[in-house]
Amino acid sequence: MRCLLTGFPGFIGTRLVRALLEDDDVTVDALVEPRMLDRARAAAREFGGRVRVLEGDITVARLGLDEATYVDLAATVARVYHLAAVYDLAVSEALATRVNVEGTRHVLDLCRGSARLERLHYVSTCYVGGERTGVVLESELDEGQGFKNHYEATKFAAEALVRASMPRVPTTIYRPGIVVGDSRTGQTQRFDGPYFILWFIHRMNRFGLTVGAMGSEDATFNAVPVDFVVDAIAACSRDPETVGATLHLADRDPLTTAEFVRLLSRELTGRDPRGPAVPDPLMRAALRLRPVRRHLGGTPYESLVFLSHPVRYDTTEATRHLARNGLVCPPFAGYAPVMVDFFRRNLDDESLRAPV
Repeated sequence: MRCLLTGFPGFIGTRLVRALLEDDDVTVDALVEPRMLDRARAAAREFGGRVRVLEGDITVARLGLDEATYVDLAATVARVYHLAAVYDLAVSEALATRVNVEGTRHVLDLCRGSARLERLHYVSTCYVGGERTGVVLESELDEGQGFKNHYEATKFAAEALVRASMPRVPTTIYRPGIVVGDSRTGQTQRFDGPYFILWFIHRMNRFGLTVGAMGSEDATFNAVPVDFVVDAIAACSRDPETVGATLHLADRDPLTTAEFVRLLSRELTGRDPRGPAVPDPLMRAALRLRPVRRHLGGTPYESLVFLSHPVRYDTTEATRHLARNGLVCPPFAGYAPVMVDFFRRNLDDESLRAPV
C-alpha cells in the first residue's frame, strides 16, 4: 500500500512512518521541502528503502512536484497523511496562511484527483476551537469563535477546507491537544509548549524562588504524549469505522492549569509554588524582550493566555474508537516524572531550545 506523508522528518511524522511500516505491505513517499532534504534523507535510511523522499512544497500548486511524479502519485497513492503545518504561536498571518491553508488546499487537490485513494488522514488541532470556552465537541467547528493567534485561525480555516471536501474525499480528522514528549522515555524534539513553564520554574528556582500561584483552577491544560498521538493515528488507519470521524486526541480528564504548574514544580524542584504569581501584564511585557524570552527558553508572550483559558475538549468519539483499538490517553500525572527528568538531563542541549 502506497502512502504519501507530509511533515517528515518532524517529530510526529518520523514516528508515524515507523508505526505505519509495521505493516509489511506499506511504503511511504515523504514530501519534503528543500531545506529539510538532507535531514529527511538521513532519517529515511533507517527504513531500508521503504521510504522515498520527494522534494516538493505544499505551498505550491501540484505540491511543487514535476508532472510525472505528480501524475504517478495521483494514480497510485492509497492513503495521504497531512501533518505539515506551522505550529508557532507567534507566526505571521501571511506565513501561516501560506503553509496551513494553501498547503492543505494543494494536498486536497491531489486527493480529489487520486484514482485509488482510500483515505486522507488530516492532523488538525484541538485549538481550532479558538477562544471558545466551556465544552467543545468533536462534531463542532465553526461556532463564530475568535482566535488567540494566527496559528489557531489558519488551522481552523484549513480544517474547514478538509470538512468541505469530505463528500468526495474519505477523511479522518485528528485534533491533538498540546503534544509533549514520549510518555515512556520523555524524549521530545523541542522544549516548547508546557516546557516553557518548566523553564520558568527552573530559572526561578536557581534564585531560591518559586513561580508563585501560576495558572487557574478554572482553566485546563490539555497535554498529550507523542506516542499516544502516533499510536492513535496508526490504529485508526487500519480501522474502517473511523472514516468520517473527527477525533479529539486529548486527555479526558485534564489537570487545571494551576494543578499542572504545581505538579511540574514538585517534580522539578521538590516543592509547591507559593506566594503571589508574577502579574500577567508584567510577564507579557517582559516576554516581549528578546533577552528575557531567551532566558526563559524561548517562551513567547502569546503562550500565557493558555494558562487562563477555561475550555474542555470532549473526547466521546475518540474514546469510543480508540477503546476498540485498545488505546486510551494516559493521564499527565503518570508520565510527568519522565517528562521532567528528560528536561532536567537535557537543559544544556541548545538543539532542543525553542527559537527566539
